[in-house]
Parts: sequence; structure tokens; C-alpha cells
Amino acid sequence: MSNGTPGVRRRKQSKGDLTSQAILETAEKLLAERDITEITIDDLTTGAGISRSAFYFHFESREAVLYVLAEKVVAELYATASAWTESPASPAAEALREATAGSVAIWRRSGPVLRAATRARETSAPMTQFWSDMARKFITAVADRIETERAAGHALPGPPAAKSLALALISMNDEVFYHHSRSRKSATADREIVDTLTTIWLRSIYGV
Repeated sequence: MSNGTPGVRRRKQSKGDLTSQAILETAEKLLAERDITEITIDDLTTGAGISRSAFYFHFESREAVLYVLAEKVVAELYATASAWTESPASPAAEALREATAGSVAIWRRSGPVLRAATRARETSAPMTQFWSDMARKFITAVADRIETERAAGHALPGPPAAKSLALALISMNDEVFYHHSRSRKSATADREIVDTLTTIWLRSIYGV
């Protein structure tokens, strides 16, 4: 049975769910030390305390495990972005700062998963499609908000087109988050990144 995720099999609220979770937790721990290409099925089964047959009952491959981990974390990133894209009642600066700070925190916590998933899109067709779908979703949400703000007279008029501006800003954030998540943890550095990105977004969209 499948839940619609490429390479992922039976996911029920049962003992099988606990096995799947053990595999996912093991993979997340191992990704903090090495890339998905360096993690073997034996590494995953040993860490989860299961047999190889049990692993293949739930996942087709280690890439399928990474897919599920990435799917969960990116969903959190999208929910965080909604602090600005779906909260018109919040002041622009406050909402953008909240969304950016939330994204930095998620990348700090789940950086190994997100970095591995980012690299995997170069070699894995499912991951390539996953990132393409997610990029489209993020860009559409941000572009829609920009257009709403422009129509209300709150944001600078185009050009560039809202989607082009959204693509540029999101691509910038992704690159910054990727590299920042590899740096030594520092509350000061995190605040500086949040300040910098928030300022760029505000000036680009609102001219503030």
C-alpha cells in the first residue's frame, strides 16, 4: 500500500508506524554526520533495530527515507512562511521578520536533512520533482501576496513581475539558509541573518 509519496509503502497507526519512525529518526541522526550517499541500508536497519526485510517493507530505498524527512521539514517551512503570506493583519516588517526567523530556526534544527535533500535533487528524479513542486508553491504564495500589496498601494509597483521578484527573493533565502545552517550556532549570527534578509525583502517589495 502507498500513501502517495514516491517509494514509500504502508503507513498506518500501528506497530508499522513505529518502525517507520525508528527508520526516519535513525536517518536524521546519521545525516548529521554524513551524506545520504554514504549511509547504507545496514546503517539504517542497525540504528532502527530492525531487519532488512522490515526496512524494505516500509521504504524502497534510503532516498525514499530522505524524501519523507524532507517532505515533513519543507511543510514546516511553508507553514512558517504563512506568517507573512497569509496574515494581512500583521505589519509587513513584523510578519516578514517572524517568517524569516522561523525559517532560520528550522534550518538550524533540520539543516542536515534539508542540505541532503537539496543535493539529492541533482541525482534523484523524485527529489527533483519534489523541489520543483515546492518551489512553485512557495513562489505562487509570495507572488500572490506581492500582487495583493501592490493592488492595495502598499508595495512598489512592478517591474519586476511579482513572480520574478518572488523567485529571486526565495532563491536568495534558500542559498543563505543553506550556507548559514552549516556555520557554528550563534544567536547573534542568526539575528544578523534575520535582520539582513528582512531588510532586503522590505526594500525590494515595499521600498521601506
